[in-house]
Amino acid sequence: MRILLIEDETSIANFIKEGLEEEGFAVDVADNGKKGLEIALNNLEEYDLLLLDWMLPGLSGIEICRAIRKENQQLPIIFLTAKDTVDDAVFALETGANDFIRKPFSFEEMLARIRVLLRSKSGEQTVFRHKNIEMNLDTHRVTKNGEAVELTQKEFALLEYLLRNKGRVCRRTRIIEKVWDINFDHSTAVIDVYINFLRKKLEDSGAETSFITTIRGIGYRINDDDA
Repeated sequence: MRILLIEDETSIANFIKEGLEEEGFAVDVADNGKKGLEIALNNLEEYDLLLLDWMLPGLSGIEICRAIRKENQQLPIIFLTAKDTVDDAVFALETGANDFIRKPFSFEEMLARIRVLLRSKSGEQTVFRHKNIEMNLDTHRVTKNGEAVELTQKEFALLEYLLRNKGRVCRRTRIIEKVWDINFDHSTAVIDVYINFLRKKLEDSGAETSFITTIRGIGYRINDDDA
């Protein structure tokens, strides 16, 4: 899943980005209001959630929130701010935010709030199964025939995206948008490399067909078939 973080304090932005990427999210960062709003409006369909500082150079978080809500009512928005009064929280929520986290905050609290909003947004399924493979998002665990399989964060995120779209062709451009950040070099073959990693770790030895089907020139698909 892909998150846009608009935060002008570099140390905070790096802390959040690194932590969320360790949890398997793709994170894009903007360090001022105008840049952040431009990125958001140009990619509204690509983002699953927005983390938004209140006090920003260029445009305030409130202005950004209002502008986004004119275009999109569904995108979850969480304010991150040092403002700490009840009136501030009410104002942020009335502006269109879904949640309000006061600085300083613990990463665990922020992560929990993000996951709650993402589940609420889509009625999110947290356990995915395909044949002898099971993925549990709550425990961040993948098993094959009941045995744990160790995946890297990017492997986990890629498998999650494929399983969420089981039965549909996942185009390479969409995989890039959802699993890698905005600075990813689209010309590289890294997606193919990671698909091969998943195949080696999750397929049965000697299997006649791969559980991830390559759609040549387009992308990949996990067939909606548990046989």
